[in-house]
Amino acid sequence: MMQKSGFFLQTLVSDILWGLQTVRREVSPVGFSNRKFALLLAGLLWTGFSAGAWGQTGLLGVLESADSLSAQKQEELYRQLQKQAEYWERQAAIVKTVVKLVRPTVVHIEAEPGLPSSPQRTPTQRVEEAGSGVVVQIQGKFYVLTNRHVIKGSGIGGIKIGLADGRRIYPSRLWDDPESDVAVLAVDAADLTPARLGKSKDVEIGDFVLAVGSPFGLSHSVTFGIISAKGRRDLELGHAEVVFQDFLQTDAAINPGNSGGPLINLRGEVIGINTAIASNSGGNEGIGFAIPIDMFMFVANQLIEKGKVVRAFLGVHLDSRFGPAMAAEVGLPRPMGARVSGVTAQSPAAVAGVQIGDIILQFDGQQVEDAGHLINLVGTTPVGKKVPIVLFRDRKVVPLQVILADREPFLSPKP
Repeated sequence: MMQKSGFFLQTLVSDILWGLQTVRREVSPVGFSNRKFALLLAGLLWTGFSAGAWGQTGLLGVLESADSLSAQKQEELYRQLQKQAEYWERQAAIVKTVVKLVRPTVVHIEAEPGLPSSPQRTPTQRVEEAGSGVVVQIQGKFYVLTNRHVIKGSGIGGIKIGLADGRRIYPSRLWDDPESDVAVLAVDAADLTPARLGKSKDVEIGDFVLAVGSPFGLSHSVTFGIISAKGRRDLELGHAEVVFQDFLQTDAAINPGNSGGPLINLRGEVIGINTAIASNSGGNEGIGFAIPIDMFMFVANQLIEKGKVVRAFLGVHLDSRFGPAMAAEVGLPRPMGARVSGVTAQSPAAVAGVQIGDIILQFDGQQVEDAGHLINLVGTTPVGKKVPIVLFRDRKVVPLQVILADREPFLSPKP
């Protein structure tokens, strides 16, 4: 070994000397002194020797790692891995806690007879499956929230609700709303565990979420992902009556049977009700949709209190052709808001002074993204509320106030 090291050093010194002579010739025009040259030589010799020693050690290390680990080295690696795993396990404990809190609140729903209760999908293929739901408590009473398409066509006697503890119960009453795909089932049983509701208006893209439900009949399955988009509208769900759409999009796995189950944040709160998937295969492809819980509960509370949904009416027809060219023509930097193409006579919009060609930029303090967004904002605002709106008219901003009316009289046929 000493002979090999000496040979290596001798070769290295020869190579460095030859190189330095070349370097000196090259740098001499800039005044490279003999003293500086000597110091550089000494430094390079030390560096070369150290590198040679390291190279021998490093080579031995590589050769050693190519073989099986020694028992001592293996034990050391396990100790390191344990410390590293403990950190990630502490983070993962959040998810475990959420699951423990939420699973008892989720139910499995079977509806007979009836139409398929699988998640609605943007393509045309459909799969018949059971659905899911979540138990909530409203004014001291228990209800199960789910999608209308899960129980559509079934009477109370044809709906079976499977609890997390294995019990089977039946609803005592049900309400539904075709325009939002919301259904509420009244239930009466002992020892029910209600879920805690969050606020979907606080949800942001990138938030971690869990989806819980009965994919392919496998009840109380849990998947994990993030909110990948918000405000998804104009989806072709296979139900033309679903008018109000403002979906949260998630990559948490949602499959047939997840419909009606909760979408949960890391605080253990329900922020949405899983409703649809975009799929060409019939299964999860990473694009699922949930009704925001704020919108869902706006409908659910009215169904429970009034037996029907009373929606507000603004009284404008909106231009679906409004795009970049038209926005530039009227003086907007990009498409924003909703362009008015017609105003209903004696409607709140007409009374407030809204005109054809106006672009509604804000409604009740919120920026209007497009026509579908405005429809949702109006449809989830209480009747009789005085709402500030901001218009863009003749390249000027015009503020107005409207008092929203009940839309039913305006939609009913005149005698």
